Amino acid sequence: MTEFDKEYLKLLKEILQRGEEVENRTGVNTIKIDKYAFKFDLTKEFPILMTKQLFSRQAITEMLWIWQMASNDVRELHKRNVHIWDEWMVDEDGIYRIYEPDGTCEYNPDKEVTVYDPLSTPISDPLAKMNKLAPKLDENGKIMTAKSKIEGKTIKAAKYYGKEYAYTIGTAYGYIVDRYKFTEELIWTIKNNPTDRRMVYSLWQNEFLRTAVLPSCVWSTEWNVYKGTLNLQVHQRSCDVPLGLPFNVTQYATLLSMIAQVTNLNPGFVSYSINEPHIYVNQIDGIKEQLRRGRTYESFSRMTPTKLEQLKIELENKLLTIEDKESKEYMVTDSDIRIIDIILNPVKPELWLDPSIDDFYKFDNSKDMKHAKVKNYKHMGKLPFKVTQ
Repeated sequence: MTEFDKEYLKLLKEILQRGEEVENRTGVNTIKIDKYAFKFDLTKEFPILMTKQLFSRQAITEMLWIWQMASNDVRELHKRNVHIWDEWMVDEDGIYRIYEPDGTCEYNPDKEVTVYDPLSTPISDPLAKMNKLAPKLDENGKIMTAKSKIEGKTIKAAKYYGKEYAYTIGTAYGYIVDRYKFTEELIWTIKNNPTDRRMVYSLWQNEFLRTAVLPSCVWSTEWNVYKGTLNLQVHQRSCDVPLGLPFNVTQYATLLSMIAQVTNLNPGFVSYSINEPHIYVNQIDGIKEQLRRGRTYESFSRMTPTKLEQLKIELENKLLTIEDKESKEYMVTDSDIRIIDIILNPVKPELWLDPSIDDFYKFDNSKDMKHAKVKNYKHMGKLPFKVTQ
């Protein structure tokens, strides 16, 4: 396992052991703790989880979508076969539809909800904490309503962002990076004034929160140059630990490495602070399996290579007899085989960046991802977690 795995499993244990279960806007309860922090030394390890499969191409693509392409257009992700933002995309009619969590109610295609106007709250209260959103009126002065556009999913709520924001996530993430030219300024500052103490970039801009479908979770970065290394402090206001955190850590380690390369520095530390790290109650089974994998790795590591080879043969034979490839038994057996292989044939994941690239904007962001690869990566198998909108 990586050091990231070890720290990550500690966080999962802490949430399960001392976390508080709370209600939230999604309709699916979360178990949360108040805060958590990591620090990753990129000179020693590239942080990527092995206790579950992480799709590094998708993770790096999303990062480049925000920081290089400076885009809020979800179709750009679709072109690259990435669909992690589909649940937060404004529909073609300018309406963003929120759906009931799977399994919480019967499908009702005829249900109709009032469409609310996010601009009806003042900019001093951009998230409508103290004010209620007003219904959106159509061109005839009638209150707009909306129905589900996804077969099998019942609509829960809706907001009108406008057709100009169709297929986007509104004024969030890449929109903010583009609006304030964060990436250009960062690179210029590192090259021209590396001792600057004001390399702070905030995606949390009140002016644009009202029209952001999902206000930025990873909302702030701080950069510094120290003894020839580039270092990064990342702040996250809220964190879906099973789904979001593995992506986010790998993404920002990659971003730091890319920016370091094009500014002729070495990547140093990523310091990562999280407010309210949480899990959803419908993710607990997957988390317990991930923790089991960690314990199994430690247990198998104490066995001799000969015993591990024998056990691997037994498990491979067992796997052939399991007919249901989607069953828990199949998943656990397959994972245990992978764990044995990781112990017997250890590798160290590393990020490869094409050394010829000296311009951040020339890193390939196509689905081929020609200039960035995670090499020597082994994992303990997939772990399905539900996405909560």
